[in-house]
Amino acid sequence: MMLQDIELTSTNRLEIDIMEIPSSSVIVICDGKAKLRELPPFGEYRIVTHQGKVKRMRREEGEEF
Repeated sequence: MMLQDIELTSTNRLEIDIMEIPSSSVIVICDGKAKLRELPPFGEYRIVTHQGKVKRMRREEGEEF
């Protein structure tokens, strides 16, 4: 599982080398901050917002039986 805060450049640009991140991942941007999270092989990744801002990112895993 990859958890990473992404630094923005001095000009507030987001630069990411997609060859160095997991093939299934998500980038969430809120209030000038960016966070990269690897998606689980089975399950859900929920992004909870409140008043237009990201409050929580929750990983819920599961597997078919």
